[in-house]
Amino acid sequence: MKTNINPLEIKKILCIKPRGIGDIILSTIILENLHSYFHNAEIHYLTEEFAKDAVSSHPLVTKVLSYKKDDSIFSIFRLIRKEKYDIVFDLYSNPKTAQITFFSGAKFRIGYAYRGRKYAYNNKSEIGRGDSHSAEHNLELLKALEIPIISKTIKFFLTINAENFANSFVNKEIKLNNIIGIIPSGGWDSKRCPKERWVQIINELSEKLEAAFLILWGPEDLNDAQYILNQTKNSFLAPETDLMKLAGLISRCRLVITNDSGPMHLSAALRVPTLGLFGPTDPMKHGPYSEYGNYVIKSDLQCIRCNKLICPFNKECFNELDIDEIISKSIKLLTLNVKKI
Repeated sequence: MKTNINPLEIKKILCIKPRGIGDIILSTIILENLHSYFHNAEIHYLTEEFAKDAVSSHPLVTKVLSYKKDDSIFSIFRLIRKEKYDIVFDLYSNPKTAQITFFSGAKFRIGYAYRGRKYAYNNKSEIGRGDSHSAEHNLELLKALEIPIISKTIKFFLTINAENFANSFVNKEIKLNNIIGIIPSGGWDSKRCPKERWVQIINELSEKLEAAFLILWGPEDLNDAQYILNQTKNSFLAPETDLMKLAGLISRCRLVITNDSGPMHLSAALRVPTLGLFGPTDPMKHGPYSEYGNYVIKSDLQCIRCNKLICPFNKECFNELDIDEIISKSIKLLTLNVKKI
C-alpha cells in the first residue's frame, strides 16, 4: 500500500544497484522521473566499487557510495545510516540489499516483493520480472509510490578525460570517421559469439562498407580480440581501458555490433546505433534499450533463449545466425540521423 509522501519534504534519496554494469546503466531510467517529482532532493547511488563509474558521471546523481565485495555488512550499514536517507529504492532486491535497506534508517523503503525479502520494505512492488524490458522493470518501484513516469530513457555521460582519450587514440591510430565498434564481451560463456564467427561478420561487412573496425575488449576478451584482429582487414585493437575510457571509444563509433553485455547497454545509453547478437537471452527483455538499437536472433532454433550459462551444444544460436540479416540491419542503423544528448 502506498504511504503518503510529501515530495517537498524529501531531501535525500538512495538508489541501490550494486553490480552489473549494464544493470546499473539500465536503472538510470528512473533518474529524470525522481528528479522531476522530488526536485528538492539529492539522489545517491550505492554500488560495488568496481561498478561505480556506471553512474558516477550522471548529472542527476549527487553522490555514489561504494563498497568492496568482501566488506562486512555492518560497515555498509554504517555507511548508509550516517547519510540519513528519507527514501531508499532497492532496485536489486536480493537478500543482501534487502538487509541494507531494512537497516538503512530510511522512513520509506521500497523494493520488490520477492520471497524472503518483503520484511525489508514498507512499500513494495508486487510485479514480477514479467515480459517487460529490464530497463522498464526499474520503473515498477516508482509506480508503487505513484510517482509520474515522464521519461523512459537511459543515459550515460562522458567525462572530458574520456573524450580526450578517445579522440587522441582515434585521430592517431584510425584517422577515419566511419568506425564500427566490435564487442566480443559477454558475462556468460553462452552469450559470447565465437571468435571465428566474428571474423566472418567483419570480413563480409568490409566487402559492403568502407569502414574501420575497432575491436573493444575487456580482460577476459583479449585472446579473442587479438584473434579477430589477426584474421580481419581494416581492424584495430583498442588499448586497455577502464569503463569511462571504453565509453569514450564507443562514442566515436557510428555503429556498435555486440554480444548481450554491459558494453552493449553502455553503447545504447550513449545513443550510438547498436546491434545486439542474441542467443541464450531474450532481446525483448535485454536488448539495446534505444530508438537506435536493434538485434539479430535465430528465433526458430529449438533451444533459443535457454538462459544457460554454458551452451550444452555447439552454439548454434551464433554459428547459424543469418549474416545477411546482420549486414542489412547494420547498414540500416548506419543511415540513422542520430540526435545526441
